[in-house]
Amino acid sequence: MDNDRIYNQNAERLRSPERIALLEPDNVTAAVITGNIKSILDIGTGSGIFAEKFSEKGIHVVGIDINPEMIDAAKEYLPQTLFETGEAEDLPFPNDSFDLAFMGLVFHEVNDYKKALSETYRVVKIGTAILEWKYLVEDFGPPLEHRLKSEFIVSLAKEIGFSKTEVINLNNLVLYKLGK
Repeated sequence: MDNDRIYNQNAERLRSPERIALLEPDNVTAAVITGNIKSILDIGTGSGIFAEKFSEKGIHVVGIDINPEMIDAAKEYLPQTLFETGEAEDLPFPNDSFDLAFMGLVFHEVNDYKKALSETYRVVKIGTAILEWKYLVEDFGPPLEHRLKSEFIVSLAKEIGFSKTEVINLNNLVLYKLGK
């Protein structure tokens, strides 16, 4: 894993009021939980911000993160939720284990985009939601060279086999809804 792309700072920073506002978790949750979604795999769960929001809506959530310190932090906020250490490119779950996979500001950090997205396709029944930074130079978030163009994500999703793609521009971020 490319260490300059792994979030290795304090988990509490992920939950600062400024960052929470930037993430628009209520808007993201409302956009992601549509249809018959009962279970979500939260890939790159971090401190569990989105796992917590999904759980509040009655969704069964499992979280995975490459950083064991983030898993420990998430367990503090959601002790009843299953969190495991693991990589997006090698998800430790059987085929069709979840209705939806969610990647909140983590897709740009994976080493192999195609493998990671193929893995989400494998473990879901309905689809995948990817929350990412806009492809702009901004005073928050990662540098431009770590951000992904919408065209890249949409094209890759089609190549993997997702039949539906929806791009939702939020105030600060972009949500990609990919359906099987």
